[in-house]
Amino acid sequence: MSFFDTLQLQTTDERQALFSVPVIREALAGQVSLDSYVAFLTQAYHHVRHTVPLMMACGARLPSRLEWLRGAVCEYIEEEYGHEQWILNDIDACGGNWEAVRDGRPAMAIELMVAYLYDLIARGNPVGLFGMVNVLEGTSIALATHAAGSIQRTLALPDKAFSYLSSHGALDQDHMVTYKRLMDRLDTADDQQAVVHAARVVYRLYTEMFQGLPRGSQLGQQEVHHALV
Repeated sequence: MSFFDTLQLQTTDERQALFSVPVIREALAGQVSLDSYVAFLTQAYHHVRHTVPLMMACGARLPSRLEWLRGAVCEYIEEEYGHEQWILNDIDACGGNWEAVRDGRPAMAIELMVAYLYDLIARGNPVGLFGMVNVLEGTSIALATHAAGSIQRTLALPDKAFSYLSSHGALDQDHMVTYKRLMDRLDTADDQQAVVHAARVVYRLYTEMFQGLPRGSQLGQQEVHHALV
């Protein structure tokens, strides 16, 4: 079994816990309030704005034996630069206060997640940062491909309110193809375990963030299940 497949297998419980959060189930069914969507974008801003700095820190700490991975990090940085501004633009298009978001603080789960990742790079194995990539890009693909359109229709929002989420559907699918190839080149147990452990930690904190978002329209359990299938 490839390491990418092993990573997915070993994080199955954490991934299922995330996608079992009611607000995500509702989002996938198109049942999201404007407050919930803006709250999601707010928390997304507070971790996306650290993506490039985290990748820069990771690239600087990678050992010479992983020079091939450092090159991939450089490409990823170029592609991700400035995406936090897309989120602020989306918040503005929703009628939200983007300046307050920019100047505010994240939910504790996101604050802890970002702090954990910086610490992981500084004091642990920097390769572990790719556990974060697995979680965040995998989740954004699911939300973009299965939820963005229905959320937009439900809330009657313009296209410019979905520049971050919609663009990341296609973008992150391309990233995941590259990500799988990179992860399958990791050939030491230490590097692989660092990625698995970080993915589990990020899944747990990301799940906690979603649990704290305001709920959208309330559907009965049976209606939500029917909408999802």
